[in-house]
Parts: sequence; C-alpha cells; structure tokens
Amino acid sequence: MLFSKSFGYAVRGVLYITLMQDSKQFVQAEEIAERLSAPRYFMSKILKNLVKAGVLASSKGKTGGFTVNEKTRSLSLSFLAEITDGTDMFNKCVLRMQDCDVNNPCPVHEQMHGLRQRLQELLSSASINDLLHGDKEHFIKSIATAYKPTDFNERYANRKSNHATNRITNGKR
Repeated sequence: MLFSKSFGYAVRGVLYITLMQDSKQFVQAEEIAERLSAPRYFMSKILKNLVKAGVLASSKGKTGGFTVNEKTRSLSLSFLAEITDGTDMFNKCVLRMQDCDVNNPCPVHEQMHGLRQRLQELLSSASINDLLHGDKEHFIKSIATAYKPTDFNERYANRKSNHATNRITNGKR
C-alpha cells in the first residue's frame, strides 16, 4: 500500500507546473525533470499520462510543454493516485500476500484497516491547491529530491580518476 514513484513524480510534477504558471504558459518536461531531480524519460511518460487523464494540457513544438487546466488545482490526490497506481492500491496487502482479505487476514490486516481508511480520507480531501504554500523557490526545493542524475556520473568519473592517479603514483600502469 505504499505509494509508487509514479505517484510521487506525478504530484511533484503537477505542483511544479502549477507554480510556474505565473511566469510562463508552458513548462517543458526537461525543465521539470531537471528542477525536481527526476529522471527525464520517466517524468515525461507520467506527464503524458496525466494529459490523457485530463489533469494537464500539453502543446507540441519549440515553445510547447505542459500546463494546468481549469480543473488541475481542485483535483484530489486520490485521483492522481488512481491514475498512477490504479484503483485497487488500497486493497493490496502491505505484506504482499496474495490471499489477504477479511476472511484470510495477514498478521497486520486489522491494524492496517483503520490506517487505510484514514489515508483514503486524507487523499480524497486534499487537493493540489491545498499543497501550494509559502515561498515559490523554497517550495520547489522542498519537492526536489536529493539525488541528481549527474551525481552518479561525477562520482564514477572521480573514482576512476582517483584510481588511475593511485596506480601511477604507486608505480603501476
């Protein structure tokens, strides 16, 4: 019952696009992915699915990209969860047991029942607009992840460089 990465990227992407509406009409997927430190291809795929579901609008071309529509700000988080994770996300066993239900409960089934209901209520009552608050730049930083795609490449290049330097200084080639 944990949220998928798709859900997280969808919420963060919609929030970013909504914030950027003041300064530009369309926001390109590359910018969204870069500012949110998200994989570009994955973010593009999610945004296209959100357009198909009517959450966002899009335009092709050099000045195109993604934009919010009149419904976006009022959409519930549960609607986004249904788009990204499907309608039965709250029915899956948290222990991933296939035969978990009221008649055949897993060890934590009863404890999770109340939590699931509260979470469903929270997601149903919270809209995109409810999440928007505070300073724009600070908010964007808060929805960006710590991982950046270039981090791995830089660490790998530095490690290779350090390894080569150590080999040369130790007399090995």
